[in-house]
Amino acid sequence: MQTLETATIPTEQLDALEDFARSSAAPELRDLLLSLSRCVRDGDELIAIDGDATLTPNQVAERLGMSRTHLYKLLDRGEILFHRVGRDRRIRMRDLADFELRHQRDRRELAERFAHQRATTTAADAEIADML
Repeated sequence: MQTLETATIPTEQLDALEDFARSSAAPELRDLLLSLSRCVRDGDELIAIDGDATLTPNQVAERLGMSRTHLYKLLDRGEILFHRVGRDRRIRMRDLADFELRHQRDRRELAERFAHQRATTTAADAEIADML
């Protein structure tokens, strides 16, 4: 893990990076570069992490903000991949990142379903009110 120094990056260079991202980059790279630029402008700390680096279940539970018991349930269900070192479990950063992306996507989809359901219910209520 390496913390990247960003405080000395001139604003003009960030502007040029954003211009390049918007005009020349493929969508995936554009999103990455714009997100990176936004983080630098906000003064956020940037950390580069090796995808093959491993964490203990305690570290992962702390990072995800959940109990170790809940984390072990996720590991046992195969929702987060792990490997064993002796009798201990280790989780690769890459597998943790994959889980976090899936979890965010699932939460977004659930929110969209609830929003759609609410809109359908509201429309049905309005239609019934018009009939009365």
